[in-house]
Amino acid sequence: MPRPRRPVTAPRKLPSQARSTQLVADILKAAVRVLEREGALRFTTTRVAEAAGVSVGSIYQYFPNKHAILFRLQVDEWERTSAALAAILGDDRLPPARRLRAMMRAFFVSEREEAPLRAALDVALPSYDEAPESRAVRARGRRILRAFVAAAAPHATPRQRSFGAELVVAAMSAIGKQLSERRPSDAEIRRWADAIADMLTGYLAGLAPRPRRARQRG
Repeated sequence: MPRPRRPVTAPRKLPSQARSTQLVADILKAAVRVLEREGALRFTTTRVAEAAGVSVGSIYQYFPNKHAILFRLQVDEWERTSAALAAILGDDRLPPARRLRAMMRAFFVSEREEAPLRAALDVALPSYDEAPESRAVRARGRRILRAFVAAAAPHATPRQRSFGAELVVAAMSAIGKQLSERRPSDAEIRRWADAIADMLTGYLAGLAPRPRRARQRG
């Protein structure tokens, strides 16, 4: 049985001049407003055009349908979050503990601020976990996290470091989702971020090869 085709998400063309670049930026800003105001089910290119103050034809120059607009918003969100966290974790001027605290705070704030957009995108879009853009973001994140864990757990085995990286991601995702649903204050975010970061820092710092057990002579 053939697999269902995904909606077309590739842009019709890329903006090449400052004017067209600004038009695409205006369209995307309007799309966010429509998505947050109207919700995923009422999101249309017509509403985006009205919010942006342009014709529907202008939108179709760059986006073949509403799915292409939504996917671009998703990719942009991935890129923003990934770049921000990478800059923090990759700052080797700071000790790992401070980097992890700063990264957790930034991530939890991002989860809170962009919760409405993420929720709407989850409803509006099919799963794009296997899209090239998604795979590229995940691969880049894994490389950065592996480098960070290597610095935070210098005596760990490769297997321990791999699990440590998975643990950091799992903690970020689970706690971040809970906090985004509650819309916490900055103080509450700092409390959670620092507690999670301190626990993970302690865990990573304690990783080391386990001594082999001596064989018992019978």
